[in-house]
Amino acid sequence: MATADDRIKAMEFDYPEYIPVSVNFLPATWIKYRESLDEVVERHPIIFGTHPEGDRDYDTVGGTYVMGEHMDAWGCGWHNVAHGMEGIVKHHPVPTREAIHTLQPPKVDGHLPHGFMFLRLTDLRGFEKMMIDFAEEPLELQMMIDIVLEHNMKNLEISLQNHSFQIITFGDDLGMQTSLPISPQKWRKYLKPCYAKIYGRCHQSGYSVYMHSDGHITEIIPDLIECGVNIINPQIRANGLESLVEVCKGAVCVDLDLDRQMFPFCQPEDIDLHIGEVVRKLGSPEGGLWLKAECGPDVPLQNIEAICVALETYRSYF
Repeated sequence: MATADDRIKAMEFDYPEYIPVSVNFLPATWIKYRESLDEVVERHPIIFGTHPEGDRDYDTVGGTYVMGEHMDAWGCGWHNVAHGMEGIVKHHPVPTREAIHTLQPPKVDGHLPHGFMFLRLTDLRGFEKMMIDFAEEPLELQMMIDIVLEHNMKNLEISLQNHSFQIITFGDDLGMQTSLPISPQKWRKYLKPCYAKIYGRCHQSGYSVYMHSDGHITEIIPDLIECGVNIINPQIRANGLESLVEVCKGAVCVDLDLDRQMFPFCQPEDIDLHIGEVVRKLGSPEGGLWLKAECGPDVPLQNIEAICVALETYRSYF
């Protein structure tokens, strides 16, 4: 497994010994492959470390990955039709702008979940209504943003007291497949100040910031860097390798989400070519690159094996 030292050195462009690499599996992937997937994991301790025999429950699924209906702390109703895959929000508890005036955040618990800011707004209002709010800019738009931001800051204060590792991880999906859902100008006006305040507080306490974001975010990566992001985790398919090289290389450490849309359909040799190209174009001896692969149940075992082999090969490419 990548050492903490390599992760920090890569983040700081301080010549890591290896490119930090990781492979993650959705719960549905474990449910499908079970012992066969464990055999792959055992063959690659460089990536996964070592695990005692018999310690894994292949059917363990929690939270909104469980099939059925779920209600989160904000009153958003989640709907899941595929056990082991992530659900989606179908019930939005703030259906009108008038309802924003009486919106009460949940109890502070020190946790900033995936979707803590932008996605929280769309989960509360519903995506279409939220887009209309950003377009029309009613007073209630800033009111709701302030409510969510204040709640996040209270949770962050608790989290900072209990955090030990140098890097704090955040996740919020800001992009769609080919663009942002709102204009970069609107994003900078309404959302950039939120991330700047949250990440600025992390830096005040001596922490570095890791941010995951699905979707196309190329236009605002420089803004996220200004907000305090030290490691950005973008998707290669939605942003394009050449664009990420242009925007990120030398400016911010990238934990690149490798081409998960390709993994179910390609051949093992395609995976080797893909990862090799990424390292050649986005990597450097100084650092600035991590690599991440997420595998759903539609990725064949032979391709999961190929991902592991390629990551082990190219982590020491330089």
